[in-house]
Amino acid sequence: MSNIRKAFEKGKAFIPFITCGDPDLETTAKVVKAAVANGADLIELGIPFSDPTAEGPVIQGANLRALTGGVTTDKVFELVRELRKDVTVPMVFMTYANVVYSYDAEKFIRTCEEIGIDGLILPDLPFEEKDEFLPICKKYNVDLISLIAPTSENRISMIAKEAEGFIYVVSSLGVTGTRSEIKTDLKSIVDVIRANTDVPCAIGFGISTPEQAKKMAELSDGAIVGSAIIKYLEKYGKDAPKYIGEYVKSMKDAI
Repeated sequence: MSNIRKAFEKGKAFIPFITCGDPDLETTAKVVKAAVANGADLIELGIPFSDPTAEGPVIQGANLRALTGGVTTDKVFELVRELRKDVTVPMVFMTYANVVYSYDAEKFIRTCEEIGIDGLILPDLPFEEKDEFLPICKKYNVDLISLIAPTSENRISMIAKEAEGFIYVVSSLGVTGTRSEIKTDLKSIVDVIRANTDVPCAIGFGISTPEQAKKMAELSDGAIVGSAIIKYLEKYGKDAPKYIGEYVKSMKDAI
């Protein structure tokens, strides 16, 4: 069984997204530990990329700060090695196909297995092209996580049938970022997913308040939050872990 399933075994999962190296890797490690201590069930780690096409201005800013600070893929791998000495919850990378390609896909995914990364989310990898990475992911027991968006429509069942780990349901069109309300008919998307697979699904993009998290978790198996967490890093820098811990607790309590 996929290690990622463990995140969903104790009820609804809360999944924070953290850009590695914003403002520095030491702070990232503290944020991850604070999130886990306050109830995070799975950690999504962003490997910074210069052109993060799925991200809004908040996470773009985090990518820029991390890259300017000298963060590399190898340094992120080292961070995860250190984290795995204490952190037992599932962890996945979210990055872009180019990052994996330029590093060498086999070497990248093999290293994921070695350091204890359970899955890989590549928002710019179309479903039809996932065979570029899927055989390597299977070889090294790393789940290639599928995304389903409001525009997936007649492809939802097809994507769901082949999904692994968990399914990332994109709540809204556009890029990541907090939204005052989410208007997509997510229930019908989740119903199609449920009819085609027992792989858990969690909703992300635009969630920032406990009320929104509760609503999304009622519809699905969990809630994913990124931009709202990155805003704490932007505001508090090295002092952010304490505030992020409190925020994660409020979100976990809500769901």
